[in-house]
Amino acid sequence: MEISNLPISPSLRSKLLAKGYTNLSSLSPLSPSILAQELSIQCEEAIEILRAIPHATTSKNAYTPHGIIPGAVTAWDMLSEEQMQRHISTGCNDLDTILGGGIHCKEVTEVGGVPGIGKTQLGIQLAVNVQIPVEYGGLGGKAVYIVDTEGSFMAERAYQIAEGCISDILDIFPSNSREFLSCKERLRANNFLDGIFYFRICSYTEQIAVINYLENFLTQNKDVKLVIIDSVTFHFRQDFDDLAQRTRVLGGLSLRLMKLSKTFNLAVVLLNQVTTKFTDGSFQLTLALGDSWSHSCTNRIILHWNGNERCAYIEKSPSLPSASAPYLVTGKGIRGINSNFKRARTMPS
Repeated sequence: MEISNLPISPSLRSKLLAKGYTNLSSLSPLSPSILAQELSIQCEEAIEILRAIPHATTSKNAYTPHGIIPGAVTAWDMLSEEQMQRHISTGCNDLDTILGGGIHCKEVTEVGGVPGIGKTQLGIQLAVNVQIPVEYGGLGGKAVYIVDTEGSFMAERAYQIAEGCISDILDIFPSNSREFLSCKERLRANNFLDGIFYFRICSYTEQIAVINYLENFLTQNKDVKLVIIDSVTFHFRQDFDDLAQRTRVLGGLSLRLMKLSKTFNLAVVLLNQVTTKFTDGSFQLTLALGDSWSHSCTNRIILHWNGNERCAYIEKSPSLPSASAPYLVTGKGIRGINSNFKRARTMPS
C-alpha cells in the first residue's frame, strides 16, 4: 500500500509525503517518538499513523508492544513521549516554571485553596489557554468545564480572559506576522468560548454520571485536551453520611479520571475546597475529602496567601520538587508579579 492510500487524516498524510515517505516499508523501522520528531507532530498522532498500517501488530519492525503482554512499551518510549508533550500555560511564567512548563497532559492535577484565592480564575484561564493555537506554542485544543451548584464559572469572565490571552499573543506575534496570518480567524474571543464545553451538575450522582459519559463525549470530540471539575468536593461533602461508601465512590471516580487522561492524552484539573483538621492539639486548614483522596491525583497544588501576595505551592508531585511561585489575579486573568523571571521560593513553614 502507498502512503497516499493510508487511512489517516489528509494533514498527516501530507506531512508524510512532504518528508519523503512514499511507501509503508519506509515507516516500518520507526518508533512513534522518532516519527513524531521527524514530522513535528504529537506522539499519539505518530502512533495513529503506525497503527493504521495493515498487519502492523504482526510485523516484526512495525510499532508493536514490546514484550509478551499486549500494550507494553519501553521506558525509553515513555520518556520520549513525555519530553515531546506540550503543556497548558497557567498564564503566570513563574508558576509555569516550577510546574515544568505548565499543567501536564496525561496527569490529574488537584488545585486547592481558601475561598477567594483564585481557584476558579485559574480554571477558566486554563480552559482558555488550552486553546492557544499550536503555531503560538499551545495545544490548539478544547476544554470541558464541569461545575457544581455553586456555579462559580462565569461566561463574561471567560470572555475577558480570552481577550487578555489574545492581547498577550499579539504582543509577541504582531498582526502582520506569518503565524498570525495563518490562524487569525481563531484568535477571536467568541471562538475561545465556543471551545469550552460546559456541564452543570446538581448532585454527586449527576457528577458521577457526567464523568461516566465523558468517554463517549471525548471519543466524539478528540480535540478536547482539558477536563476541569469545579469543584470535585462540593456534592461529596454535602450529600454523603456514609464515609466508607464515599471513599469507595471517590476511589472509582479518581481511577476513571486517570484512565481518561491517559487514554485521550489530556489534562484533568480538579479544584478542591479546604476544611479544618485537628492535628497536634490544634485545628489546621487542609484540603477536603480526607487523606485517602490525597493519593488520587498525580500532582497537588495549594494556593495560599503569603501576606498580601497570592502564591501557588507544589505540595505533591512524582517529578517536580516542592516549590512556590507568586501570581496575580488581574482583569486579563492569571499573571505573574512582573514580566521578568522570578526565582521560585520554597513555601514558608
